[in-house]
Amino acid sequence: MRERLRDARFWALLAALASTCVALVLPRLTLNREVYDVVAVVDITASMNTRDMTPAGKPVSRLDAAKAALERLLSDLPCQSRLGLGVFTERRSFLLFNPAEVCENFAPLEVAVQELDWRMAWEGDSMVAKGFYDAMSIAEDLKADLIFLTDGQEAPPLPGGGTMLPEFEGTRGKVQGLLIGVGGHDKVPLPKFDDEGHEIGTYTADELPQENRTGPPPPDAQLRPGYHPKWAPFGTDPPTGDEHLTSVRTAQLDTLAASVGFGRADLVDSPNLLRILSEHAHTRPVEVAVDIRPVPAALALALLVGLYLAPLLARVRIPAWRSRGAVPPMHGAVLRT
Repeated sequence: MRERLRDARFWALLAALASTCVALVLPRLTLNREVYDVVAVVDITASMNTRDMTPAGKPVSRLDAAKAALERLLSDLPCQSRLGLGVFTERRSFLLFNPAEVCENFAPLEVAVQELDWRMAWEGDSMVAKGFYDAMSIAEDLKADLIFLTDGQEAPPLPGGGTMLPEFEGTRGKVQGLLIGVGGHDKVPLPKFDDEGHEIGTYTADELPQENRTGPPPPDAQLRPGYHPKWAPFGTDPPTGDEHLTSVRTAQLDTLAASVGFGRADLVDSPNLLRILSEHAHTRPVEVAVDIRPVPAALALALLVGLYLAPLLARVRIPAWRSRGAVPPMHGAVLRT
């Protein structure tokens, strides 16, 4: 008996038995976890087809980059978080489905994100600010936070040279979330499509409205040729601009986000949405049952593997010269005296 007590294999076997018993009777632990309830609304207007995003080193459209970011968010959100999905075009946001639990519904949620397409748009205009406010109303009704992904390209342009945002009529701070800019910082041509959805080139300056001439004129209107306060408040020269070129409208989106207290980031600079969301969204505490039985079970398995592997390793013969630390013999060498 004393010899068995001095045998390390006996203690290893006993420890493996004890670990197995612990794994069989160990209850689950209840831990608190912070989760999210989020509605993601994606801009599907025509400018989102611009291929100036390179998430994997290959140019892809802004819409595809937004979808890839949402797929990553879906994978990163902790279980019992809920994610809803909507789209924006014209001046409205449309909810596709209410927030659903992300782990149990991972596959259908992932497919829904992947199937977003610009052909789902019902109008060609892109009044981003109004669509953003509409998305906030949807999120408020669902008691969820909002992630709004857009390039910020207003079509037609905002009045006042793009500086006059529509007034926000909701309550600031009631809905929190992120306004994510999608697109590169350098201006590139807008892709053009025919009625059947085939790309046929890019827009030229005379094919798109370069200025919004509804509402009050801009502050510099008096300096324009042919200005008249009643008959020509915008002057008589045709408007000029670069609305046929597109980039993420960072300054405009910054102003829009600040007006409602939202967090702001550009996807090209911050592809990890969960990291930014954690700083600007509400969290909901939930109790989670954590199964830690695999830990003692894995320990028991490791002990058994080591117990049966040790004799095999001991049978491996070690050359005598290596065990003595001697120099190995040189075969074919001639010993001279």
